[in-house]
Amino acid sequence: MPSGWPKEYYMVIFSSQRTDSEQSHYAVMSERMIELAHQQPGFLGVESVREDGGLGITISYWRDRDSIEAWRQNTEHQHAQSLGRQDFYSWFQTRIGMVTEERAFGRDDI
Repeated sequence: MPSGWPKEYYMVIFSSQRTDSEQSHYAVMSERMIELAHQQPGFLGVESVREDGGLGITISYWRDRDSIEAWRQNTEHQHAQSLGRQDFYSWFQTRIGMVTEERAFGRDDI
């Protein structure tokens, strides 16, 4: 866990399948959402991967459920959600969980 993170925190797992819609508009919107999330109270971090076929997983980390709800209600984020339903994704799924334990390994740890 990075320094400054609480012992227990929340994660939002966003799994999605991209459509063949315009790539550059999606990239701009995705970048903006990450920038905006960083400005939200309670935001801790984000990890994201997407394969060539369009399947992607983004995990954002939050201090508490209230922070997640505030992010969900953010007007600009809601607009992006609407575009996602209309243009960017053929399907998506959002899951929320609490992280109660964390373990890490790095080559420097050997």
